[in-house]
Amino acid sequence: MTASPYQADLDAALAAATETKHLKIGHDNAADAAALFQQIFPGQKAIVVADNNTYPVCGHKVMEALKAAGIETDQPFIFNDPALYAEYKFVDELEARLKETDAIAIAVGSGTINDLTKLVSHHLGRRYISVGTAASMDGYNAYGASITYQGSKQTFSCPAPIAVVADLDVIAAAPEGMNASGYADLMAKLTAGADWILADAMGVEPLDEKSWNMVQGNLRAWLNDPAGVANGDATPLENLIAGLMMGGFAMQSLQSSRPASGADHQFSHLWDMQHHKNNGKSVSHGFKVGIGTLSSAALYEYLYTQDLSQLDVEAAVAKWPSWDELAAEINATFDIDDIRTKSLEEQKAKYVERDELRQQLTALKDKWPELKPRLQQQLPSRAEMADSLAKVGAPSTPEEIGISQERLRKSYRQALHIRRRFTILDVVDRIGKFDDAMNAIFGAAAVN
Repeated sequence: MTASPYQADLDAALAAATETKHLKIGHDNAADAAALFQQIFPGQKAIVVADNNTYPVCGHKVMEALKAAGIETDQPFIFNDPALYAEYKFVDELEARLKETDAIAIAVGSGTINDLTKLVSHHLGRRYISVGTAASMDGYNAYGASITYQGSKQTFSCPAPIAVVADLDVIAAAPEGMNASGYADLMAKLTAGADWILADAMGVEPLDEKSWNMVQGNLRAWLNDPAGVANGDATPLENLIAGLMMGGFAMQSLQSSRPASGADHQFSHLWDMQHHKNNGKSVSHGFKVGIGTLSSAALYEYLYTQDLSQLDVEAAVAKWPSWDELAAEINATFDIDDIRTKSLEEQKAKYVERDELRQQLTALKDKWPELKPRLQQQLPSRAEMADSLAKVGAPSTPEEIGISQERLRKSYRQALHIRRRFTILDVVDRIGKFDDAMNAIFGAAAVN
């Protein structure tokens, strides 16, 4: 196979990684997991973790390779719940099984299987190997596991797998929509990057050049052929995988999802916490993130219409609520107790008093003449991104995932509250223009 043009970048990221030490991307290479296991865990027992879909298409190949290599194995642990999701009850289920053995897990699947195995392996003080079955998200080699716990989507601290295998043939044949979901997750790095630029400029969170370059350096090239990804063409699919893996390495490097996640993901996490379904079925992480990305982009396009070099800082500071006022608003915004409690915790963590707000807004005002063109260079237009999502086979309107315009409008303010991460949502709120932005995006009609 011809080496990826991004192989040098992947090799450099792998060499610098603190947790993942082996990465194999190739055709028909699922069996490489056995050789890696023998190299990393000599003399130890293996257990394949999969579900009813991933075991027949890939898990059995890994099992056959383990047996052929003479590696002792436990019976595979196969999740058979059709509603399998990255939530804590499945963590408990897998942990109960792995406590019965000293075997090292090989996770065969995509986001859910990987995150469940990642967290359980950490709880048991073990490392694990991940075999990806779809280019559906960037979490294979990322630090942390995204799990729903007590009604809230949370990122639990735990190390990335020690090795990752990506079989391009298995990934190309992934169920419809899975690779499109990964493309949408990768596209979110555009708006996530813009959010980080703002956070850095306003003195909230400094931009880390190393992890920034891992994600942003080749991002446009990785995204340039959505139709090719939809067709399962080799080169665009390899590029997509390279981009997702680099996102994982960046998060691993910073031990934070900041390089790859902004307001785009906050919409997705909100809808997770609200247990959103479309026609009775869960919506993939990437599809929710894709709509979140377009929603963020709409807010950026509103921001460009504002001459922030003329921002009335004192007027914005005067409008800023006290903590008690903000807490009252949060209590009125949510009707689910778990989300209300989590939002109060997250907003308290990022709440600033008026003196600090004044400093942030003054920095924004002073830097806006340079910031605006930088943000516009970072982000394609919302229309361009929607077109790319449509071409890859991902939803490009909220209605396609069962989110009405009315609900989306409410989701903007709810998404602002559920995470402490500083994003475009916070900027528009802190300049005192949130309601104006909503009217510009949706029209001035009130939403009850």
